[in-house]
Amino acid sequence: MHLLVVDAHPGACPLPAHSHKAELRLAQLLDGDGAIGSAGVERLVSVIQDALTAAEDKGVEDLLPFATSAVRDAVNADEVLDRVRQETGVELQVLTGEEEARLTFLAARRWFGWSAGKLLVIDIGGGSLEIAYGMDEEPDAAVSLPLGAGRLTAAWLPGDPPAPDDVRALRRHVRTEIARTVGDFSRLGAPDHVVATSKTFKQLARLAGAARSAEGLYVQRELKRESLENWVPRLSGMTAAERAELPGVSEGRAGQLLAGALVAEAAMDLFGVERLEICPWALREGVILRRLDHMDQG
Repeated sequence: MHLLVVDAHPGACPLPAHSHKAELRLAQLLDGDGAIGSAGVERLVSVIQDALTAAEDKGVEDLLPFATSAVRDAVNADEVLDRVRQETGVELQVLTGEEEARLTFLAARRWFGWSAGKLLVIDIGGGSLEIAYGMDEEPDAAVSLPLGAGRLTAAWLPGDPPAPDDVRALRRHVRTEIARTVGDFSRLGAPDHVVATSKTFKQLARLAGAARSAEGLYVQRELKRESLENWVPRLSGMTAAERAELPGVSEGRAGQLLAGALVAEAAMDLFGVERLEICPWALREGVILRRLDHMDQG
């Protein structure tokens, strides 16, 4: 759960003023029936209440609360949303997978501008993978696949370190799912610029030698497929604790980094991407930008 407080108005760049985070990993808390258990719901309510307190402390005027695949795909999503509304007063907007892809694409387009030409945007979340492509601010093609790093780790990689057979099985699964979508994009032509968002890609780029986050948003960061392919077998043999010791890898995400790396590797390979650039803006900024656009029109 991430509360991002920004100073924003139509026509201006949203400036981050405060960030409040809590590790939830709801995609990994689904039970055998695909429901978020009572402990997960209680945790969700608690972190939302904490976020509301932080928002109040920072003088937030407008709240844009939304949920993505972990809540969207839960079989008890309506019950979870009702519980959150009753106990916190927050009405979570559940984004569809395509909306996630389109809003992330909007953020990347605004960040890189029109000079980037035809953009291919790849985003790996905890519950889903989003891919979008286009010339404009609205992508010409956008898909969402249930290939999030947290979801895949929980379902396919129970060991620590994972068993080699489990890693191979997950690799086959990921490539099969992504391969089904490649034709929808390839018929639109080659992209001029390929970018990736999300913490997973940022951590993988950092492992491959990209600048630290402390060096600022405007430092160009990239990830080469060759570097990623070298890291995947190394990550496969590590425990979560060992991955957490790597530069740029947080303890909370170390366990799901291998699954994320397998998805990133498969996407870059199947789409023929040799290198991509990391975009600092992603879904949250896309939601904010869309809201600002509507304010401007009003």
